[in-house]
Amino acid sequence: MGTYRMCGCFTRKFKVIEAAPPPDVKAAFDKYSEGGNQMTAEQLRRFLVEVQGQSGATVADAEEIALQVLQKRHHMAKFRRHALTPDDFLQYLFSADLNPPIDMKVHHDMTAPLSHYFVFTGHNSYLTGNQLSSDCSDVPIIKALKRGVRVVELDLWPNSTKDNVHVLHGRTLTAPVELIKCLKSIKEHAFSASEYPVIITLEDHLTPKLQAKVAQMVTQTFGKLLFCPESECLKEFPSPEDLKYRIIISTKPPKEYLEAQNNKDREKEKEKDSDDDVWGKEPAALTANREDDKTDSDASENNQDEEDTDASEPEMNSSRAPGYKSLIAIHAGKPKGGLRKALKVEPDKVRRLSLSEQALEKATESYGTDVVRFTQKNFLRIYPKGTRFNSSNYKPQIGWMHGAQMIAFNMQGYGRSLWLMHGMFRANGGCGYVKKPDFLMNADAKGHVFDPRAKLPVKKRLKVRVYMGDGWNLDFKKTHFDAYSPPDFYTRVGITGVPADEIMKKTKIKEDNWKPVWDEEFIFPLTVPELALLRVEVHEYDMSEKDDFAGQTCLPVSELKQGIRTVPLYDRKGEKLNSSRLLMRFDFI
Repeated sequence: MGTYRMCGCFTRKFKVIEAAPPPDVKAAFDKYSEGGNQMTAEQLRRFLVEVQGQSGATVADAEEIALQVLQKRHHMAKFRRHALTPDDFLQYLFSADLNPPIDMKVHHDMTAPLSHYFVFTGHNSYLTGNQLSSDCSDVPIIKALKRGVRVVELDLWPNSTKDNVHVLHGRTLTAPVELIKCLKSIKEHAFSASEYPVIITLEDHLTPKLQAKVAQMVTQTFGKLLFCPESECLKEFPSPEDLKYRIIISTKPPKEYLEAQNNKDREKEKEKDSDDDVWGKEPAALTANREDDKTDSDASENNQDEEDTDASEPEMNSSRAPGYKSLIAIHAGKPKGGLRKALKVEPDKVRRLSLSEQALEKATESYGTDVVRFTQKNFLRIYPKGTRFNSSNYKPQIGWMHGAQMIAFNMQGYGRSLWLMHGMFRANGGCGYVKKPDFLMNADAKGHVFDPRAKLPVKKRLKVRVYMGDGWNLDFKKTHFDAYSPPDFYTRVGITGVPADEIMKKTKIKEDNWKPVWDEEFIFPLTVPELALLRVEVHEYDMSEKDDFAGQTCLPVSELKQGIRTVPLYDRKGEKLNSSRLLMRFDFI
């Protein structure tokens, strides 16, 4: 570290200058330490209650925080005192472990039916890369489960000799993986991140003989973990609490297998996915070209998953894979009669419907409240359009606004849409199930349900102050951002949610500083705070080239903790950076 001369002309400066605590932090210490040079446990407890909004905080809680800070800072096992100096106090506030921005434990009611929750859902979960030529493997399935994904999709096809079952993306160049390998990996890792149920959605292209083989594999692999309903059709889904540590199968009941299907030419879309922007498009731009999707009179038929292309669910003869049918807990399928018929709520039956992202947009334009009413009882799964060959994703908010539980994403992808998905499922302790807001589940006295198109008043305002940042010098090489000087960081902060709430703002650029202090405040009016996500991105300004990426996160607004909090940052793929973080403050007005 330090400086040195190069070619006698340039001086490369990389020294990290320690930043002074923000004025708010210093003022808080002075106030609660009552002007002293140490803050006692009782004084810290008052700070936790009055500033951090932790109304139940006790002196014992404050003593535990002080002890952990002192042990971390001074590397000693025991301390006689439980008092913090100003530096200790800043250390506590700037610790992601001791002072996180959201609750890290499950705290939603988990006793409602499964359809009352948004569920962390993967699409083509076995693919390692693009949709056309990447390898199929159990590795991305394991990664997704470890991240908390609760819905895994497997496409089942006969192998070349038609005596075994492979998982692959059909009619592409993707290299297959054996089904049994995927099932064993799911069993091993299903509950590594969450104790709540894993749903396996199957896209089935098998003969009755192979379906029977799948039933045997599934039964032998999962054993008592497998949830098999007592009746053929459930009238209501069980709750996540009832289904802890259970595996659930969801697919269309088996039909006559067609040896070969004619490949239908798909209408090519005017807008192709682009890899030009490694961060992905701004979420607001992802729905900009709806007219392009209307070139076909029914875009949903062109991009529909195979499991939902059948118009009906024919009755099965007992000789045809009866064991396979009995394993299906969540029935999928699209009834005859078009979209309105597909959205009909049946009083004595619950099911799952799948729509492409374009079909969802079309449905919400014409039948928005019907979609909301359907999702109050049934599952709605949304999946990416067929031309997302590079495993990019779409804007999830449209589905969430209408109550769609399963927004299926390419978890091996990247970009801002995936950041939003990660952000949503940081809620509720990251368990993969997020309770839907009450307004999506209830009807008023006249039987009217929530209308996502209705203009709503501002319900509350979120005040965000961006104090400072730290840790980049530990996560990146000193020349990563600038070859000759420390970086010039700025922060973008904003809201993604219903259209009326969406906005992005940014701080000033702080030049030549590894530990920038911005101390800037932003206020965001929110009409639907329950569905709002706080977006945070840090970039490094580059005068001659594109600005460098320095970290990001998304946080559910409804989960934000009041007060001064540490906000950890993540890389482009959603992996947590070891040290890079921001110090921010959140208050609701």
